[in-house]
Amino acid sequence: MQLDGLERFARRLDELEQRGAHRHLLGAAGADFTSNDYLALADCRRIREAMQDALQRGVPSGAGGSRLLRGNHALHERLEADAARFFGSARALLFGSGYAANTALLSTLPQRDDLVVYDEYVHASAHDGMKLGRARVAAFAHNDVGAAEDALRSWRTGGGAGTPWIVVESLYSMDGDRAPLAELAVLAARYQAFLLIDEAHATGVFGADGRGLAADLEGEDFVIALHTGGKALGVGGALVTGPAIICDFLINHARPFIFATAPPPLVAVALGEALAILREEPQRRLRLGSLAAHAREGLQRELGLAAPDSQILPVIIGESARAVEIAGALRAAGFDVRAIRPPTVPQGTARLRLSITLHAEEASIDALLGALRDVLREREPTAARVGS
Repeated sequence: MQLDGLERFARRLDELEQRGAHRHLLGAAGADFTSNDYLALADCRRIREAMQDALQRGVPSGAGGSRLLRGNHALHERLEADAARFFGSARALLFGSGYAANTALLSTLPQRDDLVVYDEYVHASAHDGMKLGRARVAAFAHNDVGAAEDALRSWRTGGGAGTPWIVVESLYSMDGDRAPLAELAVLAARYQAFLLIDEAHATGVFGADGRGLAADLEGEDFVIALHTGGKALGVGGALVTGPAIICDFLINHARPFIFATAPPPLVAVALGEALAILREEPQRRLRLGSLAAHAREGLQRELGLAAPDSQILPVIIGESARAVEIAGALRAAGFDVRAIRPPTVPQGTARLRLSITLHAEEASIDALLGALRDVLREREPTAARVGS
C-alpha cells in the first residue's frame, strides 16, 4: 500500500536535490581526507588488544540497561576516575555520544531564569539541547567576545537575575579556528557565568598530553568541558568533565543520561586505553601537527590560500552544487573529500572540509592539493577561499 502522506516527503527530497543539498551515504574509499580519526586510533592495535583482552576476561559486550538500573559497570567508573585525573577536573561522566552529552548539558543545566549566550557556530547538538531547555538564549557573532558581553550586559540591565552560561567550541568543526578561551574565561568571571567548552575537535590534538585547548582552565568551578571519544580518541562515547556537583546533577536530572542504555563496558575499556596512548605516545600528536603544517603551507603555495592553525582546513566554494561537483571529482581521483553544505554551514559558504589525519603522508597531501588546484582551475579559477 502506498500512503498519500509519503508524497510530501518525496517532494521535500526533490527540493533538496534541486538545491544540491540532497545527502547520500557514501562508503569510505580513497585516501582519507574527511574523517575525524586524527590520531589514527580507530583501528589501533593497542585498543583492539585491550578490547580483546577484556572480552577474554568476561567483560560483557553490552551494558544491559541504563546506568541507574543495572547498566552501571565498574569499568565505567574506572574510566571516569581516570578521565578526571587526566583532564584535571573534579569529576567526569560518561555519555553514549557527544550529541547526547551536549543535548543533556544544555537541556538540563541552564535553569528557567538563566541566560545561555552561545557562539553562532556551535554544534547542532548544542542547538538541540538549548531548544529542549528552559533558559533564554542569545547568539553572538562567531568568536566576538565583545558581542557576547553585550548580550550579557543587556540581559543583566534588563533585570536578568539568574546564572549566565557561555557556550563555545574550543576548535570549530567546520572552520578549524579556535575560540578565544582566555578572554571568555575573564568574561565568565566578570559575570559569574559558567563556561561550557566543547572540546570535540581539540581533545587528543592540542594541549599537554592531548588534554585539549581548555586544559589550563579545567578544574575551575565555572568550567564544564565535553571531550568526545569518537574523533581523535578513535572510539565513541563522550566524557563530560567539571565540578562533582554538576556531574551528580546530570545523573539525577539529565534525560539523555537517565533514560539511555549505558555505553558498553568495552567502550570504557577502549577509551581508557586511548587516554593511555595520549600520555604514552606523544609522537602521534607531534606527527599530526607536522602534517597539518605541511598541508597549510601547501594550500598557500598551490592556491594562495591562508588556513587556520589546526588540522581542519576548510576550502570555501560557495554554491552547494559546485562544492558537491568538486568533491566528486576529487573522490574520482582517489581522495576521500566531502562537501559540507547548508544548513551545516551558513548559506553561500558550502565548502570542502579537508581533514588532516595520521592516515595521510606528505606525498598524499601534496597529491591532493595538486588535484584540487587542477579541479578548481578547470571549473572556476577564483572559486575558493580558506576560512569563513
